Amino acid sequence: MESIGTWWMWAAFAAIVVTMLLVDLFAFGGGKQHRVSLKEAAGWSLAWVTVAMLFAVGLWWYLDGSVGREFANEKTLAFVTGYLVEKSLAVDNVFVWMMIFSFFAVPLELQRRVLLYGIIGAIVLRTIMIFAGSWLISEFHWILYLFGAFLVITGIKMAWFSEHDPDLEKNPFIRWIRNHYPITEKLEGERFFVMRDGVRMMTPLFLALVLVEISDVIFAVDSIPAIFAITTDPFIVLTSNLFAILGLRAMYFLLADLGDRFELLKYGLAAILVFIGTKMLIVEWFKIPVLVSLSVVATILACSVFASLWYTARKTKPQA
Repeated sequence: MESIGTWWMWAAFAAIVVTMLLVDLFAFGGGKQHRVSLKEAAGWSLAWVTVAMLFAVGLWWYLDGSVGREFANEKTLAFVTGYLVEKSLAVDNVFVWMMIFSFFAVPLELQRRVLLYGIIGAIVLRTIMIFAGSWLISEFHWILYLFGAFLVITGIKMAWFSEHDPDLEKNPFIRWIRNHYPITEKLEGERFFVMRDGVRMMTPLFLALVLVEISDVIFAVDSIPAIFAITTDPFIVLTSNLFAILGLRAMYFLLADLGDRFELLKYGLAAILVFIGTKMLIVEWFKIPVLVSLSVVATILACSVFASLWYTARKTKPQA
C-alpha cells in the first residue's frame, strides 16, 4: 500500500488522537454526568474543526518542503475533501443517535458516556476497516467499481426512503436481547449493568450503547468507500476519517436541539453519495480533480443546509 505516511507521521497522528481523546474525556466532561449546553457544544465543535485544519496546514507545510508544492496541494486537498465528506455523512449518523436515545428515553446528561465509548469503538473499528479496504484495493483494483456502484445505490435508497425512520421496536437485535437477557425497566444512572436479587441485569443504557456501535458499523460501510473515491492513500484516508469522528460527539450535542431544522439534509447527503459513487465508476475514463470534488461536495452540503432552514422557516411561519 503506497502512502505518504512515514513511521514518525503515523506516531505523531496516534499521539494527536490519544491527546484529543484525553481532552475529550477530561476537558469536555467525558463520562461525567453533565448536560451539554449549546454554547459549550459549539465551542468544542469549532475546536475540533480547528485542530483538523491545523493538521492539514502542518501536512501541507511538511510535504511542500520535502516533496514539492504541487504534491503538497494535491494531498492536502485530498485530506480536506475526505474530512468534509466524512463530516457531512456523519450528520446522518447523528440523527440516528438522536432516535436511539429518544427510544430509550436517555436524558442528555447520560448520553455523554455512551457517546464516548461509541466514538472509541468507532475509532478502532474504522482503523481496521480502512487498512482492510486499502489492502483489498491494492490487491484487487476492480473493487473500487463495486464501491462506486454500492454508493450510488445507497444514495438513491437514502433519498427514496428519507421519510421512513426505522422502527426500533421491531429491531431483531433488541428483540433477541430482550428474550435472552434480563433487562431493567428503567435507567440506573450511568450504569450499564446492575445486580438485582443475585441476578446480573442489563440496563437500557447498555442497549443504547450497542445500537450506537451497530449504527456506526452501518454508516462506516457507506462512508469508508466514499473516501476511497477521493484517495487510496491509507494515511490520508485514516487521518481525515478519524478527525471527523473525534469531533462527532460535540457535533451531536450541537445538533441535538436543531435536528428538526434539517429535514432536507438527507437529500443532500444522498446526492453526495451518488456523486462520489459516480466518480468511482467513471475514473477509468475521466478523473474528476480533487478540487472539483471538494467544490461539489461543499456546494451540495451548503445548498441542502440552506434549503432545510428555508423550508423549516416557511413551514413554521404562521399563516395569514
